[in-house]
Amino acid sequence: MMCTAVTQLPGVFFLAIEQELAAHPAGVREYELITALRAGGFLEFLPAPPAAPHQLFRAHFLLFHALYELRDRLAASQQGLLQIEPLCIRRLPWSSAPASLAMPDPLRAYYLDWSHLDGTSEDEVCELIASFWSRLGRFEGREEALAELGLEDPVDDAMIKSAWRRLAMQHHPDRGGDNERLQVINAAVDCLIRKT
Repeated sequence: MMCTAVTQLPGVFFLAIEQELAAHPAGVREYELITALRAGGFLEFLPAPPAAPHQLFRAHFLLFHALYELRDRLAASQQGLLQIEPLCIRRLPWSSAPASLAMPDPLRAYYLDWSHLDGTSEDEVCELIASFWSRLGRFEGREEALAELGLEDPVDDAMIKSAWRRLAMQHHPDRGGDNERLQVINAAVDCLIRKT
């Protein structure tokens, strides 16, 4: 499946997602779902782990685009509801939606807008990830943040991002790493990028 200039995902992609959700009624993590889809011949652009952050973003975007489309289809036909969270994606039985669900959903709007797929650069992906984790930790000074990444001045943003990529791939929980360690690494990068 190509990942640029996409205007519609193939129906077999949705079928594969539905089959995986049926096989995991208690829910499946995003990483496990992407792994299963890749093994089924989808998301061919995604290399074996560790993949670069931009490649992971593209796989994530395509999956979440499909999930939001599938959620809309299930709701429109009253065949079920879809819980969409990175750590638990699952199909639920249909129930009439409370009024709060009729409110605008910014995540749905983001993932259903194809311009976000090709319009997000690798640097922007790294910035998105760093800003996401920034609220989880703060560093007192530049030296402390650099030490967390195994760096010393003088360094530039490219060197910081390179160290971050290496450490993020090493410590990502989906690759057997420690989530708390990854949060500290991400916070260190956010501190450095904001202050350089």
